[in-house]
Amino acid sequence: MKPKLTHALFLIPFLLLAGCSSSPKQAKNTKSHADMTIDSGSDDLIPVVAALHDQMHTWQGTPYEWGGTEQSGVDCSGFVWRTLKDRFNLPMERITTRELLHMGVRVNKRDLRPGDLVFFRTRAGMHVGFYDTDHNFLHASSSQGVMRSSLDNPYWESAFYQARRLPKEYNAQITMNSDTLHLAKNRR
Repeated sequence: MKPKLTHALFLIPFLLLAGCSSSPKQAKNTKSHADMTIDSGSDDLIPVVAALHDQMHTWQGTPYEWGGTEQSGVDCSGFVWRTLKDRFNLPMERITTRELLHMGVRVNKRDLRPGDLVFFRTRAGMHVGFYDTDHNFLHASSSQGVMRSSLDNPYWESAFYQARRLPKEYNAQITMNSDTLHLAKNRR
């Protein structure tokens, strides 16, 4: 087995346990970030998945608020923007779903990778979230707040519009909650 794959497989249980930790702390910008492109073009998607799960752990259940960007209330594009800003360290101004539709390159639904943006046309308008794993995506639902949903759900399946992958120019370092970083560092 390749050393990189062995190292990646060794970290999986600890990253999963980190998602079960209590009282998440605010993300901090430190020099101990794991390097990873948003493009997810490398074979190692574990840092992307871990960052998405870390963000989900922090934000899950946050109520929906149109135009919101805070944990007191957030909309779908606000959640995506905060994830790009907080976890992937992309310095950008607040962005709308329609603006996100023009970022990156379009990818086929069958080629989705963690971190890809997924877009939907709903009765209320355009909706956006992050593809996670196993046909799931993370988003801010207008009825249930920040949550994980299945692309196989008939509602989301019929509303699916397109997916986009951000280019390598949007390269950044992934930030995790300090609890997650601590677990990963102590197991190296």
